Amino acid sequence: MSDFSYYILFKPFGYLSQFTAEQPEHKTLADLCQGIPKDVFPVGRLDKDSEGLLLLTSDSRINHRLLNPSFQHERTYLVQVEGIPDDAALSALQSGPAIKLGKSRYKTLPCKVKLLTEAPDVPERVPPIRVRKTVPDSWVALTLTEGKNRQVRKMCAAVGYPVLRLLRSSIEGLALGDMQLGELRQVSRDEFMKSLNLRI
Repeated sequence: MSDFSYYILFKPFGYLSQFTAEQPEHKTLADLCQGIPKDVFPVGRLDKDSEGLLLLTSDSRINHRLLNPSFQHERTYLVQVEGIPDDAALSALQSGPAIKLGKSRYKTLPCKVKLLTEAPDVPERVPPIRVRKTVPDSWVALTLTEGKNRQVRKMCAAVGYPVLRLLRSSIEGLALGDMQLGELRQVSRDEFMKSLNLRI
């Protein structure tokens, strides 16, 4: 029987994906995950300005299996962008545009792209995004098998459509579902492993 703990969190906007604040004003996972075991840590990260599904566990074996692109684990992001991407932009996203990583250029891996016909059913962001009335916006679903630093934002910017809001909705078969912003759920080892297609 496993003594490891497994959690999923709907990380809100404005929180760091870590338990320790770097500045006094920072909001962290410690503000959202009170009462969980001290050996639990986040798997991967979402930057401060991003929201959505974050995995937490005390099982250190998970990190390599989920974060190494060679395992091809899919993660889906709902992305609100400024403007309405045309076919050329969607094709460029799907093919994998080059982005800047540090001082070098990196060709992102091909991914799945879908322009949504209507806004997804997700909770309102707090605070709400800034909208320019003269510029339309739209939602795109992107499914990646890698997670470089600020990759989705850089990919969308590379094809000419800046990100207004970014929310990770699922990793493999583990999804936010009806979770609310800031909600933390403990899940069983079986659900965690099966949903993430992990065999450890």
